[in-house]
Amino acid sequence: MSTYKELQGQIEKLQHEAENARKNELINAINDIQIKMKEFGISADDLGITGRKRVGKSTRKPVAPKYKNNTTGETWSGRGKPPKWMAGHDKSQYLIK
Repeated sequence: MSTYKELQGQIEKLQHEAENARKNELINAINDIQIKMKEFGISADDLGITGRKRVGKSTRKPVAPKYKNNTTGETWSGRGKPPKWMAGHDKSQYLIK
């Protein structure tokens, strides 16, 4: 029976081998794709991938506050989790008019 340390060494070795196999397969796949693209005259534009930018999260404008704690001056927009200072109180008493 193998020891824990021996098993960890085997795992590390197998992970290294798996990563090398993945890299080799990726290189082969890219080469195959490039050959097919040349053979059929396909460009990256034909695939719809050239000049394409990733669309991240849209930047939103801050929402105006709807509620204000007159004691501390803290505000809340009414979105998301209510602040602790509103817990157990009627929201209407903090409404900004």
